[in-house]
Amino acid sequence: MPLTIPRQKGETQLEIKNVVIAGRRYVVCRNEEEAAKDAAARAELIAGLERKLAQGDKALIANKGFRRFVKTAAGDRFAIDRAKIEADARFDGIFVLRTNTKLSALQVVLRYRNLLAVEDAFKTAKALMATRPIFHKTDAGIRGHVFCTFLALVLRKELMDRLTAHKTKRLEWQRILDDLAELSEIEVEQDGKRALLRTAPGPAIDPVCRALAITLPPVFQEVPPTP
Repeated sequence: MPLTIPRQKGETQLEIKNVVIAGRRYVVCRNEEEAAKDAAARAELIAGLERKLAQGDKALIANKGFRRFVKTAAGDRFAIDRAKIEADARFDGIFVLRTNTKLSALQVVLRYRNLLAVEDAFKTAKALMATRPIFHKTDAGIRGHVFCTFLALVLRKELMDRLTAHKTKRLEWQRILDDLAELSEIEVEQDGKRALLRTAPGPAIDPVCRALAITLPPVFQEVPPTP
């Protein structure tokens, strides 16, 4: 089963096969891009091995990578084991998933790839939103903390999705937070007149407002005097 996954740079080509062995279900995947990388890395290793063999057997002692592809030849000399090279090439770009679900092989692979999004969410919560560590003594406090953290992640994803839908240039999360923190409004009163003054927005505020379909209040807004 072929699968093409779009990425920011190019595409990932996968081949997927469902296999059952001894009652256990496996999903065997082959990544074309990773297979090419594995083959290139092995070719470079073999080229280095050939150079070292030309210098003598002692040059191989300290390199564990070379030991995978050598054998003892006549006269207790080392030689390249072509059979081991062919055996290693069979696993280029291959990874195996084991599952006991009833999902299709395609769904299993897509769910596995979604783990990257889960790991990124944990990193975002801890680093960008500074929600760790949790200093709570009651179960209710812990549940509340986790709920607020999850809600923050949901709202952030919604904002980022809307920015993407508006084809906005990618904004750094910290820049958005800094510009929001600097945005403020003050009330002034002079000669019996009152007004609200708003600070100038940072560069991240305008695209955020457009994505959320909201409008900032005017820079100067006169308000009725206090009764």
